Amino acid sequence: MSQSSFELETDRLILRPHVVEDFDDSLALWSDEIVTRFIGGKPFNREEVWSRLLRYVGHWAALGFGYWVIREKDSGRFVGEVGFADYRREIDPPLDGSPEIGWALMPFAHGQDCATEAVRGALAWADAKWPAGDTVCIIAPDNVASRRVAQKCGYVEERQTTYKSHPTGVFRRASGRIQLIDS
Repeated sequence: MSQSSFELETDRLILRPHVVEDFDDSLALWSDEIVTRFIGGKPFNREEVWSRLLRYVGHWAALGFGYWVIREKDSGRFVGEVGFADYRREIDPPLDGSPEIGWALMPFAHGQDCATEAVRGALAWADAKWPAGDTVCIIAPDNVASRRVAQKCGYVEERQTTYKSHPTGVFRRASGRIQLIDS
């Protein structure tokens, strides 16, 4: 299956699987202190971002799902990343094998509803791929913006736990359950 078969389009955004040429954009995203404050708590270095990029590509090759690069439809400007993964996290209790969605956007895109739009695009794809399947996400308790995106997209917090010594909320969404909450 070609990469183009995994491309998605929303009103303002194009989502497509990563390629090696996306490294510099991914590095800019993951080395930004604002982006990483709730995701690991510190900027990622070149080696860590390279591993992340290869993990994204590997998800598509091995599992038939993964992360997309998010770009503005009109300008082509890099906005961030969104997608599904199976990270096999060491989290108690385990996430049960449901695909885990995640998203991270460049600071200029924060507060512009780009995350909600990208997540909804990814979820529409997931609902077609896994029509009877749940998806999950984990979010730091202080990450109010991501918790709001999750809520607007139909995720419900099912429990609080700890991941890598940090408090973490585990959210679940049943397939097809996007709530249209705009405020």
